[in-house]
Amino acid sequence: MIDIKPLGAKDRIILALDVDTIEEVKHYVDILKDYVGFFKVGMQLFTACGYEAVDVIKENGGKVYFDCKFFDIPNTVAQTSINLLKRGIDFFNISAPGGSKMMINTINACNNYAKKNNINPPIILGVTLLSSFGQKTLTNELGVDMNISTYVLKLAQIAKEAGLNGVVAPDTDAKRIKQELGNEFIVVCPAVRPTWAIVNDQIRIVSPSDAIKAKADYMIIGRPITMAHDPVAAAKLIIAEIDEALKQSEV
Repeated sequence: MIDIKPLGAKDRIILALDVDTIEEVKHYVDILKDYVGFFKVGMQLFTACGYEAVDVIKENGGKVYFDCKFFDIPNTVAQTSINLLKRGIDFFNISAPGGSKMMINTINACNNYAKKNNINPPIILGVTLLSSFGQKTLTNELGVDMNISTYVLKLAQIAKEAGLNGVVAPDTDAKRIKQELGNEFIVVCPAVRPTWAIVNDQIRIVSPSDAIKAKADYMIIGRPITMAHDPVAAAKLIIAEIDEALKQSEV
């Protein structure tokens, strides 16, 4: 298993590779592997390039965070997750609303496979609620009569009780999750945008400083780096912002 806690500022950055070609993957890994902790392989990249994208990242010195938010019946998610272990992926997520049985079955299946094959068990996160969702969507469309922050915390509690290592949740909920569930339960903040970046299609967005102040362990950042005129310079600016926030949090 990889170190569950990030060491420095750059280790906290999970770069979202929402691209369609292996050439783009090679380009970003080549120029940014020294400035981010992980490269996120999500649905867009995986459906375009498959495991070749994972292999390219690893062969070129990067680490993979696999983000396809598995949400299906327990056996299907468990067996699908084992396939990730077979390909050397040790950091991925599943959908927390899939329920405790789905999560427990997945953890047990992965741990058993790891033990039989003498490899480290993976880090598995639960995705609480998509960053594109707001209170109106949760209540009016999903029919969940619960405050959005209360709902996220409830899912985080279920994820921890099931045995997951942490959750993906916004900074507005990260601090409370840490307080309620403990500092070792990791939180990854999605939709992180530095103040100089365009918001795009997320509703609940935060800055790198906000994420650190909220005690988040990792943050997912994509377009502010990949779409920048100079991606390396953009990454360095974000690292500097994280560093400053970390120093302030220690005061």
